[in-house]
Amino acid sequence: MRTPDLADRLSAAKEAKKAQLERAKAVASDPATIEKLQARDALVAARKARLAEKKAAEQARREREAAEREAALAAEEAAREAARLVEEEARAVRRAEQAARDAVDRAKLDEILAARRAGRKARKRKGKR
Repeated sequence: MRTPDLADRLSAAKEAKKAQLERAKAVASDPATIEKLQARDALVAARKARLAEKKAAEQARREREAAEREAALAAEEAAREAARLVEEEARAVRRAEQAARDAVDRAKLDEILAARRAGRKARKRKGKR
């Protein structure tokens, strides 16, 4: 038996490729095979469509949740701002009430001091006469 040389191996490879090509052409031209390939393509297309639909639904869900979070944050911020304004108004009212009480206390104190001064002046006048 002779050992195949490079030319023999190349020739065998060429024949094998040719035979493989012929088998592929025969399979490709077979109507049953064509139907199978078309059915497989339809399945792949349907799977891709389902995946795209699923991704779109997931994206829409994420966007909706993000919008809900933003709305909740905005409402929370508005509530905090309203509470701050109410607290600020309450502080202003308390300050005004305290200022009014301070004014009343100061007026009473001034009245007491004025009465004391008047009493001292009156005693001085009595003593000089």
